[in-house]
Amino acid sequence: MSAFFATPRVGALALSPDGTRLVAAVQSLNAEGTAYVSGLWDIDPAGVREPLRLTRSVKGESAPKFAADGTLHFLSGRENTDAAAEKGEGKDGATLWALPERGEARRVARHPGGISGFALAARTDALVYSGSLLPGAADAEAHAKLTKDREDAKVTAILYEGGPTRFWDHDLGPGELHAFVRGLAEDATAVDAGGQGAVDEGGVALSPDGTRVAYGRFVSGRVPSENRDTVVIADAATGEELRVVDTLGFGYGSAVFTGDGTAVVLERLLEETYEAPYDMTLVRVDLATGEETDLLPGFDNWPGGVAVSPVEGDGTLWFTADELGHHPVFRRDADGTVTRLTASGAYGSLQVSPDGTTLYALRTNIDEAPVPVRLAAAGEDQTPVALKAPGTLPELPGTLTEVEAVGDDGFPLRAWLAVPEGASADAPAPLLVFVHGGPQSSWNAWTWRWNPWPFVARGYAVLYPDPALSTGYGQKMHERGWGQWGGQPYRDLMALTDATEAREDIDETRTGLAGGSYGGYMANRVATSTDRFKGIMSHAGIWDTAAFQNDSDGSWFFRRIFGHSETQPERHVANSPVLGASRITTPMLVIHGALDYRVPVGQGMALFQDLQRFEVPARFLYFPDENHWVLKPNHSVVWYETVLNFFDERVKGEEWVRPGLL
Repeated sequence: MSAFFATPRVGALALSPDGTRLVAAVQSLNAEGTAYVSGLWDIDPAGVREPLRLTRSVKGESAPKFAADGTLHFLSGRENTDAAAEKGEGKDGATLWALPERGEARRVARHPGGISGFALAARTDALVYSGSLLPGAADAEAHAKLTKDREDAKVTAILYEGGPTRFWDHDLGPGELHAFVRGLAEDATAVDAGGQGAVDEGGVALSPDGTRVAYGRFVSGRVPSENRDTVVIADAATGEELRVVDTLGFGYGSAVFTGDGTAVVLERLLEETYEAPYDMTLVRVDLATGEETDLLPGFDNWPGGVAVSPVEGDGTLWFTADELGHHPVFRRDADGTVTRLTASGAYGSLQVSPDGTTLYALRTNIDEAPVPVRLAAAGEDQTPVALKAPGTLPELPGTLTEVEAVGDDGFPLRAWLAVPEGASADAPAPLLVFVHGGPQSSWNAWTWRWNPWPFVARGYAVLYPDPALSTGYGQKMHERGWGQWGGQPYRDLMALTDATEAREDIDETRTGLAGGSYGGYMANRVATSTDRFKGIMSHAGIWDTAAFQNDSDGSWFFRRIFGHSETQPERHVANSPVLGASRITTPMLVIHGALDYRVPVGQGMALFQDLQRFEVPARFLYFPDENHWVLKPNHSVVWYETVLNFFDERVKGEEWVRPGLL
């Protein structure tokens, strides 16, 4: 397992304006083995040269992007060693750096408290970045003074007057992110283009000529159910708002300017209601008229990851979307024709060559860690060319196959199954069923957190099912499970488990189940509904839907689905696992992080208390400084060891072994 954790992890890609350089952010273990640190690597687009490391610092470097002149830019918390640096600059958090093809990196932009994201214009030296301003601060200088006043007074209190107060693993406020536009010269003056709201998920973008900026803005409604995501288009020189893309019942984000700068392409979300699931598409918004055009009216899956042609006048764009256990690259021509470009695998971080003929991307699969690849910008169901990059894994201890089944409503179902070497009718493997989160998600890519191969190496077969509510199977897949998290998805899960246990190389008498987030909810639901599993692990799972809804950072989102427990109690009664606590007999392992604000830790604690109350064999693995995920390397080791040893005890019947660090 040590090789698994030590493997470098390839992340975001950036392609230079002339198409000759491809740079990747790669996470590697630090010398102590206690944290992953990101560095930038040069990847040969031709696939001939070995990868070359470009940066190396204790703080790391991330978010690579190229400026119009070919200079590489990145974010880093590294110290500024320039002799002219101001005292105390090391406390700035992430700052923006420029690294020429030859020479040393220099800092080009800083903001008190740090820069959270940035974008560069394709044809000019314009820059936009996100930085926070405290209430009452007119600019960065005033923000710095107010921040110091709070620090000197030892005040950390935040006064909320509306909107959400937390997000995933951190408190929101007291500052609000703003989009600042400026040139790349060190003495350039930044223009405040406006606030981005309490939650920043929309990012920032610049038109190719640098005259327009687009950014996401979270709008707090009169009541939480009206909270929504909008997109603002502003003048880059003055900060004046030119247009706000905001339609009631929809959410917008991830703005990308077209190659000629006359429009933006946005992801548009049709907000969910109590009656119907949400849906997604891509829209084009004309900057002159505000006209909004659905670019994918007949496309039945949810698109994202957009890249547009850099060629002026070319309306081609590329995007990715979940599809039947994969996440292919699609091409949309100007006439609306959509073509799937990749035959298998999951893709992200799309980069388009200057002439629009070649794509670069990260490809991954359940049995393949992310690797940079090259493919043609046109052509159906290609097998891309893998490029040389860090992160090669040792040979996997098994093989990957698929399982098919039919739901009780006749809907076709499928899942991935990882089978250990040597499994056969004479030596059938015990089975572990892993339920994905979301629930709007799909098992289609490599994961470092719920990876099957450490379990396969221990002799388990691992099933990755996609039940109702999974993405990549059309809108019908969402509709058949909407409002009944423990209904149709549960029945689909059991159908896929039945089909897997029917295989000769699977031991149907030794099966366990595990899930995280929504998968943790499903683990809890399964525990209250059947005793067919030998052991169940629930990570960050919802236990009491009514209590969860009032405490989660996204309470308004879930209230649209389930209704308020006082005025619309029927879905809570039908779906809340806590109401079946007395029926649990299966031994359980409960895992939760204290900094989880999406599914607050009280859910895991309440489940553990109920298991003890009803005398069900149970353990609770608690992480005081982890969030919805377990991210620190040594905590990940502990997570895998504890989960593996739990299933060895409960599924294989071996003696329990307490992990050494616990």
